[in-house]
Amino acid sequence: MPDLPFDATDPTLAAAAWSRIAEPPDAAAGALVESLGAVEALGWLTSVAAGRTDAGGEVWGRAVAGWAPRLENLDIRRELDTLHRLGGHLLLPGEPGWPASLDDLGAERPLALWVRGAAVTGARAVAVVGARAATTYGQTVAAELGAGLAEAGATVVSGGAYGIDAAAHRGALTVDGSTTAVLAGGVDRLYPAGNTTLLKAVAASGAVVSEVPPGSVPSRNRFLARNRLIAALGAATVVVEAAWRSGALSTAARAADLSRPVGAVPGPVTSMASAGCHRLMREQGAVCVTDAAEVLELAGAAGEHLTADRPAPPGLLDGLDPVARRVLDALPARGSAPVANVARAAGLPPAEVRAALGHLELEGRARRTGSAWARPR
Repeated sequence: MPDLPFDATDPTLAAAAWSRIAEPPDAAAGALVESLGAVEALGWLTSVAAGRTDAGGEVWGRAVAGWAPRLENLDIRRELDTLHRLGGHLLLPGEPGWPASLDDLGAERPLALWVRGAAVTGARAVAVVGARAATTYGQTVAAELGAGLAEAGATVVSGGAYGIDAAAHRGALTVDGSTTAVLAGGVDRLYPAGNTTLLKAVAASGAVVSEVPPGSVPSRNRFLARNRLIAALGAATVVVEAAWRSGALSTAARAADLSRPVGAVPGPVTSMASAGCHRLMREQGAVCVTDAAEVLELAGAAGEHLTADRPAPPGLLDGLDPVARRVLDALPARGSAPVANVARAAGLPPAEVRAALGHLELEGRARRTGSAWARPR
């Protein structure tokens, strides 16, 4: 095994190299780097791969067998040069700007973040995810959530995909808010290509991030792996639309594993696009949310961002005593009726009906038309 062509004693280069060597989520690599540090862990790996050191057991031997092939022709400076040409930067655990919420992933925490943009998240972030094949209803709701959350100062985190992800990002951008897209491939390959313009706008507003270096292609495994990052970055995860089997449900499951609250937006019971959301509410205790205020309440600490009761339009009989209710209810929906007819319909004495009608007239709930009475126009 040849020596590495870069300075493997440089902590930044060593950490970046590990993000190329280990396929996420790799708990063994995470534990090794956490225990030894990126430099010593890389030195140990190259020594074992060259046959100079024993791996120290079957488990570590199997791990080395997976890592060693990626040491061939490894020169992480090329990926860093690509990142710098894009105006990006590498972010390592513990550095300023590193999202502390990612540390909740333990050994599956990313070994580094490759970032295009500024801050990954602000003081508070909410993950908004859902189906790629979203309905107009779902995209409208996602955009409104993205705008409302961003206006409240929250960073909207999603995956940059078509459908719900894109709508949530766009919603945040419409109010000049902060939003972050977590990619499954390298940040030099904005994916999907149809969202390139959107993702460039996201990078200008907030950040486009990945745990794998430039040049990495998105794959099914990497899409599933990045879902844990979306879930960990958000103080809560909201699923807007999802089919019965959907990648968005895996993000919700990872959020629940991290003890993050999960919200789901209800949809028509006839819509397969909302079947996954209804499943989350029915089987996994997701909270029903319908707007940004409810999501903020879900994501906040207990007693924070409490939503006010929504005003309901007054009902016809609200605030009336039992007699007045019966009298008003007895008035014809159309036309008018004399007191005798109203009394007969209400089953009350005419004297009580006259008294009640007088009070209803003062409140504007009944009107006299000659010798008859009617509801207000």
